[in-house]
Amino acid sequence: MDDGRGRLVVALDLTRFDVGDEVYGLTGGVGNRQGSLAEYASVDADLLARKPARLSMAEAAALPLAAITAWEGLVDRAGVHAGQTVLVHGGAGGVGHVAVQLAAARGATVFATGSAKDLDAIRGLGAEPIDYRATPMEKYVATATGGAGFDVIFDTVGGETLDTSFAAVRTYTGHVVSILGWGTHSLAPLSFRGATYSGVFTLLPLLTGEGHAHHGDILTAIAAFVDAGLMTPVLDPTPYDLETVAGAHRAVASGNSRGKVVVRI
Repeated sequence: MDDGRGRLVVALDLTRFDVGDEVYGLTGGVGNRQGSLAEYASVDADLLARKPARLSMAEAAALPLAAITAWEGLVDRAGVHAGQTVLVHGGAGGVGHVAVQLAAARGATVFATGSAKDLDAIRGLGAEPIDYRATPMEKYVATATGGAGFDVIFDTVGGETLDTSFAAVRTYTGHVVSILGWGTHSLAPLSFRGATYSGVFTLLPLLTGEGHAHHGDILTAIAAFVDAGLMTPVLDPTPYDLETVAGAHRAVASGNSRGKVVVRI
């Protein structure tokens, strides 16, 4: 804010952070909240956490949206824990590659779908890869779970993939979570299993003003996983800055980026 004499005054929440702390967070870009393509920004401290010490600033910037989304689905909704079998649809994607690592970090046995070119990357993240084009759902359910179905299915694709998930989850205790449950779907396969469905809309706190502090809490927990070596974001190798930011938007829109796209300011 301006102090009336043309000078910029910055107010900090010194109860949680010290001057000079490196922080990261999902702070805006939706509704009436300004985005982050700026050298300076005024943000709600509740949305922030100290950045993982192991990561560069660019790597840390790639995490908040994907990590919060994965956490809300796998932890808040499904309560993923050791001993469970988890399927992540789109395991090499921007959210999917974080979800795979999060589920594995919490002790689950993880499987993830992807195209043939993504299988090695998925394996490197800690999941057993499934070529969704070459392997029918019935076959990978039989192979991975003995036909019982997955304890948790985390869907980042939507559409027919979400419909398939309803038929691939474990009876009674199974839980399907989707970040793209925006279409019209038949719940019959899920209902006949007595299983559960949850949707995730990560941007809700930014739009409603409610629940900010939980985002900061999630990022604090994520930082601990990262610094323990259990999670690392995958960045697209193409460099972008403010002069080439239009190219960054095109890369994201095309779906052809090789990891999270980061703009360095």
